[in-house]
Amino acid sequence: MADTAAQTYEDLGYDRIFVSLDGSDQQDKVLDRAILLAANDNAELYIGHVIDSTALEAAGTFPVDVVPSLEKAFRESIDAKVHAAEANPSIKKVEVIVRAGRIRETIKDEMLDVINPDLVICGARGLSSIKYAILGSISTFLTRNTECDTLVIK
Repeated sequence: MADTAAQTYEDLGYDRIFVSLDGSDQQDKVLDRAILLAANDNAELYIGHVIDSTALEAAGTFPVDVVPSLEKAFRESIDAKVHAAEANPSIKKVEVIVRAGRIRETIKDEMLDVINPDLVICGARGLSSIKYAILGSISTFLTRNTECDTLVIK
């Protein structure tokens, strides 16, 4: 975003929006907001999801044959919204990125560092205080570890 007196309305918006989805019940609300913002700003929209490998690794092995079915289920859960976003002429590009790995590292290394978004959107999942103390919060991680604006949807 340029800092000149001749800025237009379009110059003030975001160019690359990354939305992190977690498969929770709140996912549709978060994706709806990301699509709306991408359309309003005539931006590229990147939809990211990480299949958490920590639970799978805890079993002692990483069953790679499970990952494709989890990815397929995720993609099917957002398919209608993705098609609607792709059909929207105000959204320059829509890309869905699904990876398996540890959530924080995978989001940072394989998504954010590659895309370099100027806005990150995620949900506030609302983990219990015990789970939060053990697992932490992805929304907190994103807020603290991105160099761009972060919008947490409640």
